[in-house]
Amino acid sequence: MSLSIVIPAKNEAGAIGDVVAIARSAHPDAEVIVVDDGSTDETAAVAGEAGAIVVSHPESLGNGAAVKTGARTATGDLIAFMDGDGQHDARELEPLIARLDEGYDMAIGARDSGSHASVGRLFANGLYNSIASMMSGRKILDLTSGFRVARTERFRQFLYLLPNGFSYPTTITMAFLRSGYPVRFEPISAAKRVGKSHIRPIRDGVRFMIIIFKIATLYSPLKIFLPVSSMFFATGLGYYAYTYFTTGRFTNMSMLIFSAAVIIFLIGLISEQITALTYSRS
Repeated sequence: MSLSIVIPAKNEAGAIGDVVAIARSAHPDAEVIVVDDGSTDETAAVAGEAGAIVVSHPESLGNGAAVKTGARTATGDLIAFMDGDGQHDARELEPLIARLDEGYDMAIGARDSGSHASVGRLFANGLYNSIASMMSGRKILDLTSGFRVARTERFRQFLYLLPNGFSYPTTITMAFLRSGYPVRFEPISAAKRVGKSHIRPIRDGVRFMIIIFKIATLYSPLKIFLPVSSMFFATGLGYYAYTYFTTGRFTNMSMLIFSAAVIIFLIGLISEQITALTYSRS
């Protein structure tokens, strides 16, 4: 099957030439597409000189938007994604492609502990993986890896779900799992990025929380809302027992807590139905 390699890039002139050259050397029959997301340096020119098909955004729209542009541009039966900062090696795509030959619909490169940019990123990704594993009922080794291969037809089914920002790997992984498509994780080693990282602690702290909520809402919202509702109900019941035995009455606070438990449960129930309707399109 034909292969398209999509490389989203923003201000990666220092690394993109080598990334494209290695991709073209490792996969001479593949089309290599670099999506320049509004770079202010020579990223587009360097990628073009290295032999890539370059699609440029006139302004920065986000990593996810670049991925969607690349997916729409790709003509291959299989579509691979990798970063343009030098962390990923196209030669490591072979074992992922082999997994698709075995019947998987997506294969993801799972980074080892030494391949994360910092201890903080390692901890955050470990938490993402744990929550996603709990939600999906299967072991997820690297939810946020940008190094993956998927069947193009399957991937395009979920373009409408993908955000324009950085959490596209989370979204697409949970979407495949929620729809019952087989997903495989393969161990890889990621190199240190070339150039300056686009990560910002405060901004990405907020993104951390958003990704946690996205994991829940993308897969099975009730698995998050039901325990929270139960916690509120148990708290209300405990507070009612306390006030009953100490003052002999049912207080407004107990009613408020019980009401919160019911509301949270109903929100989770509605979210579950919306999620089911969302994936009925695939």
